[in-house]
Amino acid sequence: VSDAELRRLHEGGIRAVRFNFVKHLESVPDPEDVKRMAERIKEMGWHLVVHLDAADITELSSLLLGLPVPFLIDHMARVKASDGINQIAFQTLLELMKQENAWVKICGGERVSSQDAPFHDAIPFAQALIAAASDRVLWGTDFPHPNVRIMPNDGELVNLFGEYTSDQAIQHQILVGNPDRLYFDV
Repeated sequence: VSDAELRRLHEGGIRAVRFNFVKHLESVPDPEDVKRMAERIKEMGWHLVVHLDAADITELSSLLLGLPVPFLIDHMARVKASDGINQIAFQTLLELMKQENAWVKICGGERVSSQDAPFHDAIPFAQALIAAASDRVLWGTDFPHPNVRIMPNDGELVNLFGEYTSDQAIQHQILVGNPDRLYFDV
């Protein structure tokens, strides 16, 4: 994409570039391309959204930490609830969240869960991420839910978010304050 196109996108309200590292989707980018794009979007105040599998987070950590822009890890890094809260991938994600340029979306409870709806086994993961960095957490339903094992009910996902935290101030921060800061304070 040309610099002129990036500027046009910026003028239209775009504030991020998403890279998909999920290997089964057959579109894993070259790390050098990611670094080059990060350099190109830095001056516009954009960030990178990173979609990855939990198994790859340790390998990708050094790339992410070396980026000159904030990065947002999608779907709680697609950790597997069945592997428990102490799994290496999730502990690596928590370590990344100690960095001020690291953000995470606590969406995708249906992707993290190894159960059927209402996906309650995803709750401890979202709660731990909120406890680690509530000021850098976002949430969404992930509608229209591509490539899911079970098609979730969006209303149930909204209810699940209420299980992640019942603190109304933190809910407001995650749903309003944090996205406002990440997407509009540029």
